[in-house]
Amino acid sequence: METTVFLLTVNGQIEGANFPDYDNLYCKYCYVYGHDWAPTTGLEEGITQIASKSIQSHRLIWNFPLETTFKSTNPSGWPQLVVSVYGPDVFGNDVVRGYGATHIPFTPGHLFPFLRHTRTIPMFVPEPTWRLQSWLLGRRPEYTDPKVVAQGEGREVTRVRSQGSVTVSFHIMTKDMKKMGYDTGPSTPSTVQSASSGWSTEVESYAK
Repeated sequence: METTVFLLTVNGQIEGANFPDYDNLYCKYCYVYGHDWAPTTGLEEGITQIASKSIQSHRLIWNFPLETTFKSTNPSGWPQLVVSVYGPDVFGNDVVRGYGATHIPFTPGHLFPFLRHTRTIPMFVPEPTWRLQSWLLGRRPEYTDPKVVAQGEGREVTRVRSQGSVTVSFHIMTKDMKKMGYDTGPSTPSTVQSASSGWSTEVESYAK
């Protein structure tokens, strides 16, 4: 039978964050992908626990697992991970502390450990038009849909400010890309492939 789709499996974790000015933060995540893509297993979105800084480290630690499999007929629209970080303001209201996004890796990471990729995602927040009004009302501007961070549409008219970073690690595998005519790269020691399953951890960059 002719293969009509290929699979992309994403495993990893949202490791933590660095927000020097804030504490007691949690992270929401979701995926953005093209029209030809669809999730088959795992979670498309989720939310971490609240993390607090320790005396030994100013870093926030979540170690929240990611596990999702996608299918597609076309590498265009390669999935992106969107993360949004929230925490309390001086009034005790949850407000956004940062938005960010990164593409799911296209190629394998280092051979050890477990072909892992690590990404540090720069975060940003929209700037309020009227700072005093925003402070008095205890509200900060937020995107209605965080997915706009990955899509870019409408962001060109939004003033933003850089603020913090989130670290994410990935381990990816693909299946049946070669059968559909897509070059998954040369055979190297960093390519892990099973002849029986057809799973591979090496992919060329296709996203647009």
